[in-house]
Formats: sequence, structure tokens, C-alpha cells
Amino acid sequence: MRIIGGTARGRRLFSPPDRKTRPTSGRVRESLFNILGERIKGARFLDLFCGAGAVGIEALSRGALHATFVDQQMDTLELARRNLLHCDLNRQADLQRLKLPDHLNRLAVPYHIIFADPPYDLSCQERVLARLCQARLLCPDALVIVESGRKVTLPDEVELLSKKDMRRYGDSVLHFYS
Repeated sequence: MRIIGGTARGRRLFSPPDRKTRPTSGRVRESLFNILGERIKGARFLDLFCGAGAVGIEALSRGALHATFVDQQMDTLELARRNLLHCDLNRQADLQRLKLPDHLNRLAVPYHIIFADPPYDLSCQERVLARLCQARLLCPDALVIVESGRKVTLPDEVELLSKKDMRRYGDSVLHFYS
């Protein structure tokens, strides 16, 4: 796993030691950040179910102002911390251990871009979208991206969010809400 663009471009990230964490593929990350383009610059970025932190680190590398990395597993957060230190981006980040999606209300700052990649077998994508709205974590122009398996169907609307786009990459699908 490598960072694809920005100040940390080419840095190899530490990978999870087992298969319980499924990192977002390089192809999907590259496509995501091509879609985001200049919107990432100066943004507050939230990486939910962050795993090794590749997506949030990519955001910081490409100019995000700050990123918050959230996961339920302490060992996963430690891996993200190691990767942030390795890429020298730790001063622009904070890590939170929270039960997801239930404890999203413990975050206080609204975000411009939110990326959520729950384990495909967890089936909580719709609840994540609803909790983000209920916890008031969305800036007025926020964009929420949810990664899912290709067999998952997400609704066109959840609370205040409307699906604007959907992109398929093999077994992965990115759903874009605003």
C-alpha cells in the first residue's frame, strides 16, 4: 500500500497483519481523489472505520487541513498512528476510538468531507449516514462517501443527505452523498 499523490506520494504504508482489516485499494483511492480534485485542499476530513489510515493520509498528503481517524479497534488505530508518523502528517491529525456508528455524536467538529468504509459484512452504511446527520457533523457543503460491497444497495436519501453519484470498482462501490 502506497500513498498515490501529494506531499507523501510514494510512501509505503504499514499494512494490517491479518485479513480482518480490508484496506481501500489503490485503484479506488486514486479514483476517489481524482473525483474530489481541488475540493480536498483546506478541508476537514473524517475517516470512519479508518483501518490503516490510507484514505485519510492520502487526504492530508493532498492538502486537507486536518483529518480525524476513527475506528473501534485499538490495534487498527495504532497502525494508523504509525502510518501518520511515517508520513510526517501526525500534527494534522487526531485519532478517536469510538463504537461506530453509535458514538459518532462524541465528535464535535463538522467536516467538509467524510469517508466511511465499514466492513462489508457489517451492513451499517445507512445507519452511518443517519448518525452523521443526527450528530450535526456535516458542514453546509459537506460530501459523504460510503464504500460498500457491490451487492449492497443504499437508499437515494437518508435524512438530509441525497445520493449524487455511485461508482463501481470491481467488488467495491463508492456512494457519494451531499
